[in-house]
Amino acid sequence: MIAETVCSAVSAAGLGIAAVTAYRRRFLAAVRVAAYALVPVGLVMTGVVKWLADTAFSPTAWAGFGVLGLAWLLFMITRAVERRRGGTRGQRREAEAAAEHGPVAPGASRPSLGSSASRPAARPSGSSGTPAKGEDDFSDIEAILKKHGI
Repeated sequence: MIAETVCSAVSAAGLGIAAVTAYRRRFLAAVRVAAYALVPVGLVMTGVVKWLADTAFSPTAWAGFGVLGLAWLLFMITRAVERRRGGTRGQRREAEAAAEHGPVAPGASRPSLGSSASRPAARPSGSSGTPAKGEDDFSDIEAILKKHGI
């Protein structure tokens, strides 16, 4: 009963503001204010306000919200643990199965992990001392990685 009265008062105040706005010849704004002012009355007439008031003062409803919150908290905890472990059991099995099949591109070259002194410099045949286009592209990257000790 109190909620319906408050909603009616808010709507009446909003319609008063809309009338003052229209009096100042701001008709578009007045119509917008009137539309907002009619929303609380519409909610009262449809019964939403009564349902919300009954829910707000119901201990059973608050217990239900508590259970929903607990369920959400448990869900978030399991997601965090799953991310920390590296995925679910099914995802780990898929990754292990993919690793057993070997590399995706078997003809691809392996990345160099050692120092430059331990591996011989590969030169394409027929070059006159200038690096090939593909080799030149990666020389800058190698220099940066060496500079940072990677």
